[in-house]
Amino acid sequence: MKIPLLDIEAQIKPLRKEIDIAIANVIDRHHFILGEEAGKLEEQIAKYCNIKYAIGVSSGTDAIVLSLKALGIGSGDGVICPSLTYYATAGAIARTGARPVFADIDLKTYNISIDSVDQILRNTQYAICNTIKAIIPVHLYGQCADMDPIMKIAKRYNLKVIEDAAQAFGAIHKGKKAGTIGDYGAVSFYPGKNLGAFGDAGCVLTNNKNLARRLHLLRNQGASPENKYKHLCIGHNARLDTIQAAILGAKLKYIDRWNKKRAQNADYYNKSLKNLDIITPYVANGNNHIYHHYILRVKRDKEKIRKHLIKKGIDSRTYYSIPLHLQPCFKYLGYKNGDFPKAEKCAKGTFAIPVYPELSKKQMDYIVKTMTESLL
Repeated sequence: MKIPLLDIEAQIKPLRKEIDIAIANVIDRHHFILGEEAGKLEEQIAKYCNIKYAIGVSSGTDAIVLSLKALGIGSGDGVICPSLTYYATAGAIARTGARPVFADIDLKTYNISIDSVDQILRNTQYAICNTIKAIIPVHLYGQCADMDPIMKIAKRYNLKVIEDAAQAFGAIHKGKKAGTIGDYGAVSFYPGKNLGAFGDAGCVLTNNKNLARRLHLLRNQGASPENKYKHLCIGHNARLDTIQAAILGAKLKYIDRWNKKRAQNADYYNKSLKNLDIITPYVANGNNHIYHHYILRVKRDKEKIRKHLIKKGIDSRTYYSIPLHLQPCFKYLGYKNGDFPKAEKCAKGTFAIPVYPELSKKQMDYIVKTMTESLL
């Protein structure tokens, strides 16, 4: 049996006719950048997230870059983010000229550690402390970070908050959708996300009218809405393609169904693997987890387990095997091995198994059976 980590074909097949029609409509109208479907998608996302503004952009990475720039963050500023996440979070910070300031993670949720953030901000010996202007909590693997204390810390230290919700579109934290709590929420619609386009795409969420206006300017070369040849600021070419918006619009109505099925699959794994020497995902109070990835953690040789799964035809991958503070590109920041022990521990001991909605009971039974074999 061959089981991929994500079966995009299985998702697209029943929607193919609907998607084809949506793409054909864009082709017929010839409006390929920020066309009618882009505006409609923004309205649908804003309604879905119960937020005032959703601004379509070219990628999840650009969503973070533009959010930072719209908040006036750049050269000489520090921005806190977790060390265990995808490169794009810290890469976006560095692209603005700001300095990534890494924090450790919580061992249960794998999200940013509040204690680590607090320690960074309280440490008066830390050279960059007084330059920190923002924090980017990442809602990793599909579960929101603990936003209440993050927002309290941000208020105390006058920090801006950008939620990296690239992996958590549709996740809920204490009644609010991921990305709707901070100043901005950055969303990715990369093809492998729970709601994925057929190429790069993203959006930015906000409830602030002025912040929404800044995003609209920045994503479209800084051009005035009234006169595209009048540039009000130095902007970017970071607009949402209309074809991608049409595809996302066709898929959006299914996202809750898909996320629910992922959670059901995760629950099956949790129950089936509970007696094994392995740590299954923890869901914090007030959260619903959408399981962009189903992450397991082991104390023993992780690669031996993965190799057994792969040998049996089950795709298994390690995400973020090198924490950001140990990445060669961030060597200039001066971090060293041991600075963030929890992030380093999880990087060594975690891996993902398939959890996508289209998995059959037979496939999941086979995965559990193979996992059990690998742990004996």
